[in-house]
Amino acid sequence: MPRNLPPLAALRAFEAAARHLSFKSASEELRVTPAAISQQIKTLEDYTGVKLFRRLTRALALTEAGKQAAPEVSAAFDQLEDAYVIMRSGGRAGPLTVSLPPSLASKWLVPRLGRFHERHPEIDLRIDANTRLVQFDKEAIDMAIRFGMGSYPGLKGEPLFQTRTLPVCSPKLTKGRNALKHPADLKNHTLIHLQETGAAAMEDTWAMWLRAAGIDDVDPTRGPRFNTYSLLIDAALAGHGVALVEYVFADEELTSGKLVQPFADVPILNANLGYHVVYPPHHADDPRLQAFRVWLFEERDRTLNITVPGR
Repeated sequence: MPRNLPPLAALRAFEAAARHLSFKSASEELRVTPAAISQQIKTLEDYTGVKLFRRLTRALALTEAGKQAAPEVSAAFDQLEDAYVIMRSGGRAGPLTVSLPPSLASKWLVPRLGRFHERHPEIDLRIDANTRLVQFDKEAIDMAIRFGMGSYPGLKGEPLFQTRTLPVCSPKLTKGRNALKHPADLKNHTLIHLQETGAAAMEDTWAMWLRAAGIDDVDPTRGPRFNTYSLLIDAALAGHGVALVEYVFADEELTSGKLVQPFADVPILNANLGYHVVYPPHHADDPRLQAFRVWLFEERDRTLNITVPGR
């Protein structure tokens, strides 16, 4: 029996316009003109025989019918997106795929995955390590861990780690001649820098840290640069100098004593940035995702309890 449905394009225009309460914003999202959105809304209103929007002087508002229909139409498109992902995976529900930056994957997540597999052997977990922003509507990605300010419109976002940067080095640099005891001693040692490929130009982290520590006679620009945290930490482990690292990336080395914090009562850089767990709202009822999410935050708490100085 044929379904009595309005044109899909009209429903798409309505869903976007209802979500933004703006024909202009809806047109930008769907890459059409505002006039095209207006025409699609008129088509839908003619088809249903009811008004869905009230055009105010400088705003757009939903009618009562529009308010009731909007969440239902939005949920229907979410289900269509889920069906599309299943189609792309060959008809299978597929694995749980998590995208996150390579450094966070290699230095923090992967060493802990054994505990997740022990608890949930039934979940087929896939790790997609990259720095690109995930397009959930076009990729078979269930969850991502992103670095940023925490604003992810249209997505569910939860803070995982706040940025905290501290100096670390091999224990041997804290002994013998020119031993590291105070920040001023850095003038006798090599500074190791992180300079990730593709990162936007910004003030050198060592310059910010030295300024916060009140040190003005150490050149913050000298020393080798590495484009991944793995290489940065390897250089510190080898005793090549002092590195500024995100504490989560040096958790294992600090806990084992392979790396140490050479100074007491020194600044720990805190920026208004951090790592956030991000996923589409319609993925929230996936039991696999929730199982991984719960485990992820348990591991976060375990790391904070062990590693974070100054708590």
